[in-house]
This record gives sequence, structure tokens and C-alpha cells, in this order.
Amino acid sequence: MRVALLAFRLVCLAWLWPVSSHYSNKRRHKEPYGENTKQKHGGRVDLKMKKMDSTKSLLIKSEQLLRIEDHDFAMRPGFGGSAIPVGIDVQVESIDSISEVNMDFTMTLYLRHYWQDDRLAFPSSSNKSRTFDARLVKKIWVPDVFFVHSKRSFIHDTTMENIMLRVFPDGNILYSVRITVTALCSMDFSSFPLDTQNCSLELESYAYNENDLMLYWKNGNDSLRTDEIVLSQFFVEDFQPSFGLAFYSSTGWYNRLYINFLLRRHIFFFMLQTYFPTMLMVMLSWVSFWIDRRAVPARVSLASMPQVSYVKAVDIYLWASFLFVFLSVIEYAAVNYFTTVEEMKKLKRAKIPNTFDATEAMAFDGCFHDNDIDMTSFTEVASTPNTERNSQSRNSTVSGPAEGTRLRRKNPVKQHFSFIMSNSYMIDSYSRVIFPMAYLLFNIIYWSLYA
Repeated sequence: MRVALLAFRLVCLAWLWPVSSHYSNKRRHKEPYGENTKQKHGGRVDLKMKKMDSTKSLLIKSEQLLRIEDHDFAMRPGFGGSAIPVGIDVQVESIDSISEVNMDFTMTLYLRHYWQDDRLAFPSSSNKSRTFDARLVKKIWVPDVFFVHSKRSFIHDTTMENIMLRVFPDGNILYSVRITVTALCSMDFSSFPLDTQNCSLELESYAYNENDLMLYWKNGNDSLRTDEIVLSQFFVEDFQPSFGLAFYSSTGWYNRLYINFLLRRHIFFFMLQTYFPTMLMVMLSWVSFWIDRRAVPARVSLASMPQVSYVKAVDIYLWASFLFVFLSVIEYAAVNYFTTVEEMKKLKRAKIPNTFDATEAMAFDGCFHDNDIDMTSFTEVASTPNTERNSQSRNSTVSGPAEGTRLRRKNPVKQHFSFIMSNSYMIDSYSRVIFPMAYLLFNIIYWSLYA
């Protein structure tokens, strides 16, 4: 009986032993994430750290997929062989400013590069590309395109650097950046403000000449696209891509791409501010041609000369307009002078007595008037041989010269000058027609040349 009871206890003990050893092993496997982790993090598992670790592992997988560490990306693709073709296309977002003072312009654009690098090819069953940001760009080879004649430029970095890298399974690459650049534009202001300006933004590889890198417009003329651009002072008339070569004596020939655009200035502002007021000023000076030539205060012209530094189209117009105003003042001075000389001759021929007070014949405006003189108090002018000869010549028919008389030819210029002096009122009459017609002819020539 005792033997049977002892055998039963041995069987029970043998049955319970595997269960206890399995439970102890289970606890032993849980200790790293149980007791040790609780001691380090206060009794909880840091899920954030696990998430960061998983992201890091994904990045490592992408670099492993592209075999970044297996190649030397300090060298261009196909080093030692033919030049690598790099296609370019540009989308102009805006022209931010145009400065005539600094002779430059500021432009914001999307610059896209296309090339193939077999070192970045990767297997893909779906043939889908992979897109990366600026972090991967720093680890691979990219074209070193820069802007010729640029003064300053920068890549936008809000909220991250505006850089995109897209890699296709066959090794084709699209590299896009958003850039704002300020570049030189040599402007010609000889036709200002009726001018048009030709500006260009030039792209070129800095280190690789045409033997190593070939820049070209990827889609020809369609490689340059623009958004709707509105400027305050200019119309943007045309955007045109072009291609050329640049030579440097120390390094050789380089491919160069041009973004050409034509700017035409708005004329309406200058018409309101300059041309129309100048026209009115010139026409105002013509009013003096209809005012009595002896009314001095009424024949005063108003004008002001602008300060200019170099000759422009607007300067030519202003100077010509001021010349017309100046000539109208000279015309009045000539008419006034001839009128004064004519009246003085009349007074001399009238033999004014000593008792005559000349101030009685002066008008309030300071001018001398013929009808203010009482001619009845003057003695009758004695007839002289000259006056008799003149009266005979007026009353008699023209007869031939007497025998033995020497003919003397009169100077025609002096004769016309004397005629004008004795008929100074005719100067105003001719000026009323000549001045407007000459100014109209000047405007026709001016606007046909510059507009």
C-alpha cells in the first residue's frame, strides 16, 4: 500500500515539472521589456523612440535601395566619356521688381533639371518613381547651374527648402528648385519714356565645360512657361528662350541658356505728368499773338526748366517745347522793339514842341499810343525835296529814269527788314500760323520716331 502511494506521488511530480519550467522561461524572456524598461522609463515603454527608430530604418532602406554608399557621387555620371546632357525648363512665377537706377531686375522662378544617372537606378515592379527632399540632394551629384551676371539669389526655405528630387527606376532624375534671383539688365534710356528694354537671365554650368556637360532646353520653345505677370511700369511683351556658347580663355567653351523678355513702358502716366502739361504751356504762349503788341503786362509767358542729367526722348520733347515758348517771347520782344522804333520815327517827323509834355501821351500800362497825342498843336511839317519827291512818285505814273541818271540797286534784305519794321503788326499775324504749324510738325516727327 505504501509502495503504491509513493508511485502515485512520483507520477504527479513528473507531470507538474514541465509546466513550471515553461512559466519561468516565459518570465525570463519578458524581463528586458518588463523590469529593465520599467526601471529606465519609470514603468512605461517609450513609444516615440520606437517610432523614430522605425523612420530611421526607412531612410536607411531608401539609401540602400539607391546604393548611395556604393558609388562616388563627387564624379559626374559617365565620367571620362561623352558630355552628359542636362535638360532645362523654367516656369517664371513673377517679375518682382525692375530698377532703372540699379539697372537690374528681380525674378522668381521654378528651375527644373533633367538628366540620367545609372548609379541611381533601382528595381521596381510597379515602375513608379520615388520623390525626395533636400536631404538626399546633398548626397548625390546634381548639375552646378548658376546665373550669369546675377547680383544675388536664394532658394526659398519656407517651411522647408523648396527643393524636390524625383528618381525613376531607370535612373532618370528630375531636380526642381524655387529660386529668386536679381540679375543685371543693361538698359538704354535714349528713348525714355517711349522705350522698350530687352533683358535676359542667363544660365550656365560653373565647373563643367561643353566636353563634360551639355545644357539644352528640354522642350525647345515650350521649355519656358510664365504665369500671368502684371507690372506697374511695363508691359511684358514677349518671353523667348535661346541658346549660345560662352568662351573663357582659361577654361574653354561653356553651354549657355538665355531667358529673354521684352519690356515696353507704360506711356499713359508720362502723358498725364509731362506731355500734356507741356503742350498746354506751349499753346498758352501762343495767346500773346492775339494780344495788343503794346500791352506789356498781358504778354508774359510762364515756364520752368527741369534739371536733366542726360539726353532722353522726354528731354528732347521738353527742350523743343521750351524752345517754342522762348521763341514766342523773342517774337514779342521783336514786335515791341519795332513798334517802339516806328513810333519814335513818327514823333521825330512830327517835330514835337519844347512845351509838349510827353507824359500826357503815356498810357497807364507804360506804353506810348499814337492816338493820345494832340497832333493839331504841332506845326505843319514843311515840305522837303524828299517828301515832294515821295508825293510825286505816289501821284504820278512810273516813268523811266532821266538821261544820265545812275541806277543804284537797293539791298533786298535791308528793304524787307525796313518793311517789317514799319509793319510790325504783321509779325503777330504770321506767328499765329507759323508757330502752331511748326509745333504740329514737330509732334508728328517726334511721335513717328519714338512711339
